[in-house]
Amino acid sequence: MKFSNVRLLVKDYKTCFKFYTEELGLEPTWGDVEGCYASFKVADGIEGFAIFVSDYMAPTVGNADKTQPSGYREKSLVSFEVENVDETYQEFSKKGIKFINRPMDMPDWGMRVVYLRDPEENLIEFYTPLATE
Repeated sequence: MKFSNVRLLVKDYKTCFKFYTEELGLEPTWGDVEGCYASFKVADGIEGFAIFVSDYMAPTVGNADKTQPSGYREKSLVSFEVENVDETYQEFSKKGIKFINRPMDMPDWGMRVVYLRDPEENLIEFYTPLATE
């Protein structure tokens, strides 16, 4: 398993993008102010921080109608890239770890993902990039 990033799930993407680039001076390595996802360089050659529109995350973790009170909606996510999401899911499931969903392809995101929560209800993502043609 390889650490990928800590991702803040934000409501006002444009304002947040401008804050992290213009105010804090972070360099985007992917995405722009007009998008819905951006990752940022945190050290030489290292990404590790990203922002993503929270409403786009909601359906993936069972809150498609966004009925959960705002205090319980996802605000952050820790992401790990794994060699094979399905094998990781099976391996951890055998250890009794409960997942929010089963592995699924997210073609628009370019990855196969599965989600779980830690004991404090923090959202964790395991993903494998989808093969490109």
